[in-house]
Amino acid sequence: MANQLKRILVTGGAGFVGSHLCDRLVEQHHDVICLDNLFTSQKQNIAHLLGKSNFEFIRHDVVEPILLEVDEIYNLACPASPPHYQYNPVKTMKTSVVGAINLLGMAKRVRAKILQASTSEIYGEPHVHPQPETYWGNVNPIGIRSCYDEGKRAAETLFFDYHRQNKVNIRVIRIFNTYGPRMHPYDGRVVSNFIVQAISSQDITIYGDGSQTRSFGFVDDLIDGMMAMMNGPDTFVGPVNLGNPNEFTMLELAKLVIELTGSKSKIVNLPRPTDDPSQRKPDIALAKKHLNWEPKVQLREGLARTIEYFKSINLKQFRRPTDHTAHKSMGL
Repeated sequence: MANQLKRILVTGGAGFVGSHLCDRLVEQHHDVICLDNLFTSQKQNIAHLLGKSNFEFIRHDVVEPILLEVDEIYNLACPASPPHYQYNPVKTMKTSVVGAINLLGMAKRVRAKILQASTSEIYGEPHVHPQPETYWGNVNPIGIRSCYDEGKRAAETLFFDYHRQNKVNIRVIRIFNTYGPRMHPYDGRVVSNFIVQAISSQDITIYGDGSQTRSFGFVDDLIDGMMAMMNGPDTFVGPVNLGNPNEFTMLELAKLVIELTGSKSKIVNLPRPTDDPSQRKPDIALAKKHLNWEPKVQLREGLARTIEYFKSINLKQFRRPTDHTAHKSMGL
């Protein structure tokens, strides 16, 4: 079945991760439908695919129902960086919850296999480190990040209820910090922030004292894991962590970006955002066991490839952030 050509829907397919997934599926000659409302995505991410006979782009919002006949669905639709998802928190929540209901309904109707791109944010400010899939999390349900965290948690609930109640063939992955080419330069994520600041000779802004940690996974590794999960046995539906277990502080990341860019940027400290998690590190034992997956690209190599991409693009061609509290301390 893994080698059979399929009709595959990728929601959020013009986004950073989605466009890389579309690339891989098109290369494998599947018939790929990319659905995106371009709220935070860039059409240029998929411009090179538009002329291909096995690729189709539909501008559509997953909050609105759509009828399509497909074999598999990858649901990546949702703003994923704090400035973007906090810009319209009600819309973010609707995208996760109503979008999941619409797509699960489609999967039920046409008997498609469906994968949910969930997030490490469902663990919140973790009391367990590293985070295994069995940990239920410590999430603030009424904070400024809750639209994303709780939206993704609710989507996971819907996926498992559709699986139990309607026998929908689901997969759930929990994505940890991911970076690489095609990241939006103004998405407010730490890797893109640091690189843009470094190559623009601006101060590099660290929120807090820089001791908070993240584990950074390169986008190619994530796509490998995502496709391994979709093509894996129906007996393993997840959730499964996909991320790089090597942990770095924000200060270590900033210094590495300065080194790799040859920048003269100085590091400055700004107040830490509300509900910003102190630690992020995936336990990937389940992915190793069930998917035979672990990341191959380590931070130094992945950052070098990402910096090369950022140096190749014209930053003026990208929309800068909206004037919103999540952007106030970005220095952009």
